[in-house]
Amino acid sequence: MGARVRRRGPLAAFFALGVVWGGWAALVPAIQTAVGATKGELGLALLFVALGALPAMLLMGGQLDRRGPRVLPVVLTGLAVAAVLPAFADSVAALAAALFVLGIASGAVDVAINGAVAELESRRSARLMQTAHGLFSAGVVVGAIGIGLAREAGSSRLICLAAVAAVVLSVAALNLGHERVNPRRQQAASRRPRLNRAAIPLGIACAAAFLIEGGIESWSAIFLERELDAGPAVGALGPAAYGGAMMLGRFSGQRLERLLGDTRLLAGAALLAGAGLVFAALAPTAPVAIAAFFLGGAGVSIAAPALLGAAGRRARAGDRGASVATVTTIGYLGFLVGPPLVGAAAEVIGLRAAFAALALVAIALAAATPRLGLDRKPA
Repeated sequence: MGARVRRRGPLAAFFALGVVWGGWAALVPAIQTAVGATKGELGLALLFVALGALPAMLLMGGQLDRRGPRVLPVVLTGLAVAAVLPAFADSVAALAAALFVLGIASGAVDVAINGAVAELESRRSARLMQTAHGLFSAGVVVGAIGIGLAREAGSSRLICLAAVAAVVLSVAALNLGHERVNPRRQQAASRRPRLNRAAIPLGIACAAAFLIEGGIESWSAIFLERELDAGPAVGALGPAAYGGAMMLGRFSGQRLERLLGDTRLLAGAALLAGAGLVFAALAPTAPVAIAAFFLGGAGVSIAAPALLGAAGRRARAGDRGASVATVTTIGYLGFLVGPPLVGAAAEVIGLRAAFAALALVAIALAAATPRLGLDRKPA
């Protein structure tokens, strides 16, 4: 039973992080109204998530090396506290500060949970990463629908985010009592962040995929409510449909890779994502837009796991860590800057045109896929 709990804890943490960001996506319209932000100002505030998360991700690697999965309860507790802060924002500046702290906490948790699952895979010779990322998407669905229903019932920002924090705290408790892992004795130089030059093209492709993910996740509810006059419960179905498609795509991704191969799968999936975004940009009604966000999520869902897997397979054993870290760091930059970029584009050309621009990013990813050498063997 103890071993099962230790395994469930990190997997549940993926779910909890998904609940945070799914709930946030469904709450964005209410927060935008509360702080009186324009689309451009909201996009600028969202940039502070990236400003907090990226340095936290870089610093968290060393902590994870020294302490192992025992950092999980600590960083999850920090995430629970940070998740509530946007409820108290009464201006764009206050929202930016809250999102900066949330970005720090989320970036630390992101690295910690991926490291914990990687440790489980190594120690138990089990494949868990696809399941873990599928659980993140499941959390996005639950968070988005739950917060959408709470808003429809008249719940305040504070009540909504306190409920999200309670979920995260329960998962932090589940991660108490991890088995001790001997610290990895590494040379100081090996702890410094470094980029693997051969993996940079994969990282850029991953950034494109994450940019699409972040754009749909953070702006689909606003699109439904502002452009199509949907209510809060219907607006929440945008990120929920996207998250559900991401979950289904990731749970089936490993089987599809065996059937189609990495290159064909990624190219086809990117085209599907592009088609979904075009349909969203042209959607005349909320049901059409929700279906379009589902298509977009289904298409982009397998991109990041495919690219991260290729980074690990292509690298020699001594370069594998740097290769995966390169793709992860560059890729998450796309995820974090995606929402503010879409906001800036929406301010200038409108949200429909911004989704059309994301479709062009997806088409470019499909065109570049054959040149990425996803099936290449290590030299």
